[in-house]
Formats: sequence, structure tokens, C-alpha cells
Amino acid sequence: MKAIVDCNNFYCSCERLFKPKLENKPVVVLSNNDGCIISRSDEAKKLGVEMAGPYFMAKPIIKKHDVAVFSSNYNLYGDMSWRVMETLRIMLGKKNVEVYSVDEAFVDLSIFSPEDLEIIAREIRETVERWTGIKVSVGVGPTKVLAKLANRLSKKNKEKTGCVMVLDTDDKIIDALHKTPVEDIWGVGWQYAKKLKEQWCIYDALQLRNVSEEFTHTHLGGVVGTRLIRELKGLASKEMEDELVKKKIIATTRMFGSPVGDINSIKEAVATYTSRAAEKLRRQHGAAKIISVFVVAKEESHSTDFRGATHSSHITLPAATSFTNELIKPAVNLVDKLYEPDKLYKKAGVMLSGIVPDMSIQGNLFLSETKNCERKLMDMIDNVNFSQRDDVLKFAASGTTRNWKMQQNFISNRYTTRWEELYEVR
Repeated sequence: MKAIVDCNNFYCSCERLFKPKLENKPVVVLSNNDGCIISRSDEAKKLGVEMAGPYFMAKPIIKKHDVAVFSSNYNLYGDMSWRVMETLRIMLGKKNVEVYSVDEAFVDLSIFSPEDLEIIAREIRETVERWTGIKVSVGVGPTKVLAKLANRLSKKNKEKTGCVMVLDTDDKIIDALHKTPVEDIWGVGWQYAKKLKEQWCIYDALQLRNVSEEFTHTHLGGVVGTRLIRELKGLASKEMEDELVKKKIIATTRMFGSPVGDINSIKEAVATYTSRAAEKLRRQHGAAKIISVFVVAKEESHSTDFRGATHSSHITLPAATSFTNELIKPAVNLVDKLYEPDKLYKKAGVMLSGIVPDMSIQGNLFLSETKNCERKLMDMIDNVNFSQRDDVLKFAASGTTRNWKMQQNFISNRYTTRWEELYEVR
């Protein structure tokens, strides 16, 4: 049996942890540059605050109901995520925990007897909350897709389920499938969901499970769709796990804090984003062959295109790499091709593609030993930055002043990673 442990309203939970007076009060967390709402407490949801809605549009509700507002504090969230995942590793063993995202982890419960699953799931929930202060939901099922489905239903009625749901019988699985719309199935995008409902009148997970594998192979993404159906039927798919966890494209994009006109600032931003993308690449033990860079120009005052004009370019590297220094140089050079002196720019991004396993890269006998050991240096930089956050170690190309840095007008303290910002108890 598989289980997924999912932190409830994770960003809001992290902020509440160090502000107990906000317990049972509406809280929202904003995206980069304080643009959109990316996390809401249950109380904020009940008030009608929309997920991913622009902050300025939600201001009337936020002001009327005295909703607490925070900018994204990735230092805090990253550290609290590590504490949650480490708790799971201590409880269940490192090899039985697979971190899926900053607030989710799959765990293997096959070491426990079926009659103990409910007890184990509740013990996991209670222990994580007791050790870290973060509330979680636990969904258990024969496959990862069914575990995700159970987790979703456990959150629909938290008082009834206690944030735990175990699908350990056929009757429970069928009932859960019937209650799950196709658009809420893990692995089904909104475009496929729309097609399933409009063209074939398939509205819930139970109907989808009952279609033939030939149908899914033709109309639902080929092999990937077939594996999804098998997971809904309780047949675990290792290949599906690899495809969903390891990314084919890694991107880092940000809006600037204010429009930028000078090329050096844009190069600093691109170098910073490249460093971040390279870190993500190494985390999945990959190496990239292609690097793409784009910049978005600020729209003219008379323009009707609020998105701005996007200019992009890419380059294919001589060999796939995950080394930050080998990726920064071509990325920064691409900026020279894209930059126009008479324009202001509001956004930039870097995408890495052509990703292969880093173990497949052949070593070079003609390079110095230092060159062939650069991966150790990259690992050391990653370890320091992971523990301290905020790019403590960075390449000079990333700059020091960073005038383009995003706005964070409601940022809270980095309570767990900075001595000068530690939480004070009086």
C-alpha cells in the first residue's frame, strides 16, 4: 500500500506556526512580487478569496475581514518542508519516503499489515504535527493515484475524516472513485478533462477506470494514459512514478520588482535564474543539453497587449551538463541577442531541456582532475545554500545589489535559518 502525506495549506501553516494568534483566522500568502494569492487558509477560502486570483482584486475582501497577508518566504517554507520530510524518514525509514514536492511525500506502507493501516496513518499525522507544528492529511491506497485520490477526499470533510482516509477495500475504492470528478484525478489535465466530459460523457474517476486500455491509449496520451487507468484499477506502475517525478523541462522565471532597462541587470537576473534551474537539475540527477532564455518587454502605454512582447532564443550545448558555471555563460550570451536598448523589461526566464541522466555523461581523460571533480564543488554549494537559503554562495555573474529583485512587501522573518530573526518567546 502507498500513502501520500500532504501538508494542509502549507505556506499559511508555516506563517501561522510562529504567530499563534492567527490560528482559526483567515490567512493568505502571495506569489512572487506579491502578485497573486497562492495559498489560503480554510477560513480565507470560506470568505470567497480565490486561489491564484490577483491580490489587488481580493483587497476589498481582505480589508473587510482583516485577512492576514504574507509575501512568500521560501527560506522558511523550505526549512519547514525539510523538517516534515525528515520526520517521515525517521518514522518510516529513508528508503520508504519519496519527496514529491515541497509539501507532499509518498511513503511505502507495505511493511505494515493491512489491519494496521488506519492506525499507522493517524500516527503519521499526529507525529508530524507534534514534532513540526505542521498539520497534514494522509491518504492511503494500493497505488499512488488512489492514494492521491484518498488524500483529496480526506480534506473535503476534515472533521469527519480527521484528515485521514484509507482505501483498503474494493467498496471504499469504488465509492471514492465515484465521488472524484475527472478533473481532480492526479495526472489528468484540464484539457483532457474537458474532452472526456464533452466528447465521451465521462465525468468521474469510476467511469474513467471502466474504459478500455485501447481507448486510453488512443485518446488519453498513449502509454501514460494506459498506466493511469491501471493505477485507478489498483495496479501500481513504476514507470508512471518516474515520468511524473522527473521533469523533462526545468524552468525558472520571475517578474522583476520594477521594470528594468539596463542590460547588466537583466544578465544578473538570467544568471541567478540559471543557477536556480541548475540546482533543480542536479536534484533529480540530470544534465541538460539545451538552454533557452526569454525576456518580456513592458507593454507600451497605448498597447492593448497586457502580456508584453516576449523574445526568446536558445542554444544547444556541446555536451549535456548540470554545472552552473557551464550553463551561466551561454545563458548570459543569449541576453545580448535579445536585448533592445530602447525598451523596459518586466520579466525574464531560463529553461533547461534535452535532459538526460547525469550518470550517462562520459568523462573526459583530457581534462584536468579538477575539471572532472566539479560536481563535488556543485554539491558543496548546493548543500550550503540549502541549509542557509537565500543564495549565500553564488556566482559573481548573479550580482550583489540586485535592483531587479522581486517585491516582498509583507515578508515575515526567517525564523529557523537566521540567528538575528529567531522567534522570541516572552
